[in-house]
Amino acid sequence: MSLSCYRRHLSKFPAIISHLLRSKQNVSSTSKRVRPTSWDIYNYNYKICHLGRTGQVNEARKLFDEMRQRDTVSYASMIAVYLKNNCLPKAEKLFREMPETNIVAESAMISGYVKAGRVDDARKIFDEMLQRNVYSWTSLISGYFKAGQIDEGRRLFDQMPEKNVVSWTTVVLGYAHNGLIDQARDIFYQMPERNVVAWTAMIKSYIDNNRIDEALNLFHKMSKKNLYTWNIMLSGCLNAKKVDEAFQFFNLMPQKNAVSWTTMVTGLARNGMTKLAREYFNHMPKKDIVAWNAMIKVYVDEGDMVQASAIFTLMPQRNVATWNVMIDGYARNGPEDEALKMLDLMLHSRFMPVETTITSVLTSCKGMLELTQAHALAIHLGFDRETSLSNALVTMYSRIGDVNSARLVFENLDVKDVVSWTSMILAYSNHGCGYHVLPVFASMLKAGIKPDEITFIGVLSGCSHVGLVEKGQKLFNLMSRAYGLKPRAEHYSCLVDILGRAGEVEEAMKVVCQMPSDECDVAVLGALLGACRLHGNVRMADEIGEKIIELEPTNSSAYILLANVYAACGDWDEFAEVRKKMKEKNVKKVPGFSQIEVKGRSHVFCAGDRSHPQVEEIYKLLRQTLLPPMREMGYKQEKPPLPV
Repeated sequence: MSLSCYRRHLSKFPAIISHLLRSKQNVSSTSKRVRPTSWDIYNYNYKICHLGRTGQVNEARKLFDEMRQRDTVSYASMIAVYLKNNCLPKAEKLFREMPETNIVAESAMISGYVKAGRVDDARKIFDEMLQRNVYSWTSLISGYFKAGQIDEGRRLFDQMPEKNVVSWTTVVLGYAHNGLIDQARDIFYQMPERNVVAWTAMIKSYIDNNRIDEALNLFHKMSKKNLYTWNIMLSGCLNAKKVDEAFQFFNLMPQKNAVSWTTMVTGLARNGMTKLAREYFNHMPKKDIVAWNAMIKVYVDEGDMVQASAIFTLMPQRNVATWNVMIDGYARNGPEDEALKMLDLMLHSRFMPVETTITSVLTSCKGMLELTQAHALAIHLGFDRETSLSNALVTMYSRIGDVNSARLVFENLDVKDVVSWTSMILAYSNHGCGYHVLPVFASMLKAGIKPDEITFIGVLSGCSHVGLVEKGQKLFNLMSRAYGLKPRAEHYSCLVDILGRAGEVEEAMKVVCQMPSDECDVAVLGALLGACRLHGNVRMADEIGEKIIELEPTNSSAYILLANVYAACGDWDEFAEVRKKMKEKNVKKVPGFSQIEVKGRSHVFCAGDRSHPQVEEIYKLLRQTLLPPMREMGYKQEKPPLPV
């Protein structure tokens, strides 16, 4: 008997069921064991479904295990609970344990596999089904379109014995999802019947593919519209910067809900009308928590944490999303210390942080103490093996120079995505561990992960640090040939640096001359100028230096590099000329600095700065411990680096 049948019977006989349940409670524990009735089974099944809807998976499984007798709906209900709460492995296990499968469980598993992107597994169950319904067909068709297997999805749709409006709408959205808006439109007009959902789906398809005028035209042709249709059109106009049309739509709407008002608030803010967005927010007849959060995010995105904090303070109630947007705001806009204070306040307010919360906190950590505390909290909450959070940990440990900790986090990751591998490659590359970069890159390819543009920046930079010229050139060419990635200025800069460090300055110059003009920026020319300085190529340095100064006349790096080239070859007249230009254009060199943290206190040291209270002790220690081994390794000081 299906779950819908149970519900129909229940609606007809509430008094009977109530009587049976009371009778069951009154039976003595010593009485004869009674075989469970279909109503007992239904009662369990209903409770399992209810617990699943509220996210109480363990409680639902406990009830399932307590059942003395189960039917196919019991299994299907528990499988549905697992799938609803993203427990696909447990759903798979239970599905395999079913004494006899049914169409409900099979369709649920197809939907679960499709949601997880495992369309081949979904097809396997589909092919083994003794009977299929529209839901099972439609779920698999949706899976093929989501996976980009458009032809297979369309072939399956054409084979459907019976189609309903949901099936047709799924194909419309499937084509639109893959950017094939004309095919989506053709299917839409072939539909034997079109309800408001189908019309709205086609409108959304136009909007998602930036064809707002066609969406407007279709909207005006609709004979019947619902609130969702109006909201979709309102959002589309605001996203397309058609603010005047959005005002008209908002005023013409027969009814508005919190989504309508919130859409106007966020849309106006995206179009630079923050003041007007605040006015709409203030005029909302009823502000729900989503609207409050949206208004906070408006100010966060603008970097105005003072106003964001003011809205936060006025909120009558908050949820986890509220705390997350505030913590993320402070992490992005500063002061970073406020992000940690906000986390502490969140915990004291008895709100449990989620993975996103800790990830935002990690990006605000400035030193080892804060980072290890945030990492410890992640472990305590069970998020330490979550991919996105671990990726942030790898990046942050690398940022403070602790490559070993970054490596440990990376190695403990259960699931590594392209960001995980790239973060580890960049960690090694940024800290001079070039020989570790290529083995990690090779492991990444072996794992079947496709590298992206940022991955190649790390790999090429690693090759530059260890002087792997041929390997670097090969990898640069591999970008476009094997992976279809167009090299950007950063990649050309790395290649020029690889050639320049190896003394192949003329070859580096050829790369600069042959690269697309729109990619030839100051970073690329700066890498070439650095190579000229390293190998004393004054002629080329003069040409490149002048070009950089022409592009960015206030960039101090070009002046300093060019001046150092002249100083290295003893051309003091040209050296003085460059310094004179800097003075005339009021270009000032930003002094280099280093920063360390000791016992939770940050210490900053600038070049030539003697303001630190322990400066004499520091310089004395450096003279005694650092300079002797440096001299033994061949270091020759051009001028006394430390005060005598």
